Amino acid sequence: MLLASVLVLAASLLLGGTDSTIAASWRALFSAADTPMHAIVWELRVPRSVAAYGVGGLLALSGCLMQILVRNPLADPYTLGLSGGAAVGALGAMLAGAGALAVAAGAAGGALFACVAVFVLAHRDLLSRQRAAHRDDSTDLILIGVMLAAGLGAIVSMMLVLAPDKNLRGMLFWMMGDLSGVANWSLPVLALLACVLLVAPLGRQLNLLMRGEESASALGVRPPVVKAAIFVIASVATAIAVTTAGTVGFVGLVVPHALRRLVGNDQRVLIPACALGGGIVVTFADTLARVVADPIQLPVGAVMAVIGVPTFMFLLVHRR
Repeated sequence: MLLASVLVLAASLLLGGTDSTIAASWRALFSAADTPMHAIVWELRVPRSVAAYGVGGLLALSGCLMQILVRNPLADPYTLGLSGGAAVGALGAMLAGAGALAVAAGAAGGALFACVAVFVLAHRDLLSRQRAAHRDDSTDLILIGVMLAAGLGAIVSMMLVLAPDKNLRGMLFWMMGDLSGVANWSLPVLALLACVLLVAPLGRQLNLLMRGEESASALGVRPPVVKAAIFVIASVATAIAVTTAGTVGFVGLVVPHALRRLVGNDQRVLIPACALGGGIVVTFADTLARVVADPIQLPVGAVMAVIGVPTFMFLLVHRR
């Protein structure tokens, strides 16, 4: 998967529009000459490709952790309503006519609000030892997230209706996932590395937690602490991904399901595999978004949905 990551990133850097050949991109990649192609490769393609890889890895990692946390195969990074919170914050900044930095700050603030709201409402579910044996707290967590997402989605719809025409196109592109204006392309990759380093030592405890909280407790695991840790890590990872690229769906749902078929369900292997696999998938989708309809650039979220829906249906049909 590391080799596949290198190949996909290389293809993303070398492939462009009809007026950009692979040979010209290759020369610009390793040349210090101040040419238009050099600027295109280093100032446009490199930041976008690296950001796409980091965003994909964060979303897939978050999806894997969310499926462990709520013990539901339909869980993905947007189960907690983080995308809705980020959308409200980002679209509010766009309506105010703010710049790219303010839009990113608004998205981060909205995602943080959603994260804190869900955490506060589900606080006892995550940290109480007494309730674990009496009711399924994972169901409560899903319900809280779904209802919060529905409310925030209604606010987003009203904001789109009230938006002036000059702002509407940019708002819709952000809603569908857009990497064309990445401001801080190193943040998603650094965040992905930090999340993997934080989660990797918990692999054995996550394997035991999947067998049930009572069994995990009997084997020395502290389920409330582990659940709170993966909740925070998954929420922060999703918030950074959404802040960087907008709404990119299906990554956190499809990638963990697909990789379980390939590497098994051992979280010590599956978690780093999801970090790599998510990066590969989103980088591939972003490359298609740039070159398929050149010179028009498609939203990467829409391309990811076109890829994700048939892939997920294929996985369901061929489920063993």
